[in-house]
Amino acid sequence: MIDLRSDTVTKPTPAMRRAMAEAEVGDDVLDGDPTVGALQDRVATMLGKDRALFFPTGTMANAAGLWVHGRHGTEAYAHDDSHIVNLEIAGLAGLRGLQPRMVRGAPVMTLETLRAAVRPASKHAPRASVVCFENTHNGAGGMVTPLADLQAMADFTRTTLKLPIHLDGARLWNASAATGTSLADFAACADTVMVSFSKGLGAPVGAALAGSTTHIEEAFVARKRFGGGMRQSGILAAAALHGLDHHLGRLGEDHANAARLAAIVAEGVPDVRVVPPDTNIVMIDLPSRINAGTVEARARAQGVLVSQWNDARVRVVCHLDASRAQVEQAALVLVAALA
Repeated sequence: MIDLRSDTVTKPTPAMRRAMAEAEVGDDVLDGDPTVGALQDRVATMLGKDRALFFPTGTMANAAGLWVHGRHGTEAYAHDDSHIVNLEIAGLAGLRGLQPRMVRGAPVMTLETLRAAVRPASKHAPRASVVCFENTHNGAGGMVTPLADLQAMADFTRTTLKLPIHLDGARLWNASAATGTSLADFAACADTVMVSFSKGLGAPVGAALAGSTTHIEEAFVARKRFGGGMRQSGILAAAALHGLDHHLGRLGEDHANAARLAAIVAEGVPDVRVVPPDTNIVMIDLPSRINAGTVEARARAQGVLVSQWNDARVRVVCHLDASRAQVEQAALVLVAALA
């Protein structure tokens, strides 16, 4: 099977497995794990933050970031199609008592749509306590928010709304690779930033939250409360370090493969709308004559796995384990499935 459901389906390479097997470890809860410590220092430096904290998942790291900034019984500004709103099982509400204030009107959050979502001051309306950005934007097909746009939203949030910012940067690696903007410049637009090692970098598990020393100390408490304290977690951190060393620099290949797949499908099936990919995710919007579940089943029968995003949209993600030849083969299967 050619599995293009997500960039999380990658398997650790033999070299990554060796790095995991040979990792120096300790009890991270009691004394600190040396490999985890090295990863946290590396990520903090890359993102230009004081400190970083290793998490088992990006969802938990997002939850900790919102725990740090959010206040029970308030709102979090977030794009209505964001991962935090749609794919984290209402963690905003369940773990932090936040209700989302939806930012609508564009595929990704913009300064204009954020302004439009701001509530007029009222003693009857809930106040907000945090703003959530996402880059790249999963629901918009891996779309990148350019640095200038992110800076404009950050300036408005900090000066006018006077609120802290959390950035869901699960695929911030891809945003940086696609634009040439440094990770640190993107991260400067937020107070805390989450990055994922299992998306794009080929690690089997793991994410990190970066921010100020105070924020990370608070996030440590949240991680413990959520059950995220890990022991000899250097085995996992070693995979993330290997991904940073050996897989970060090749993300452009995934972007090029996504563009190739998009071109083949768009040319082969004129009545579908293929969203031009910024990075490694391709969204295919379907005409009314066919359902995404049907496309998914037809592709699976021909050895290609894709995701049904909704009834009218299919998602395809290019990654480390999918070669150019496999991507082109998958594209032809999709053309046939859509015919």
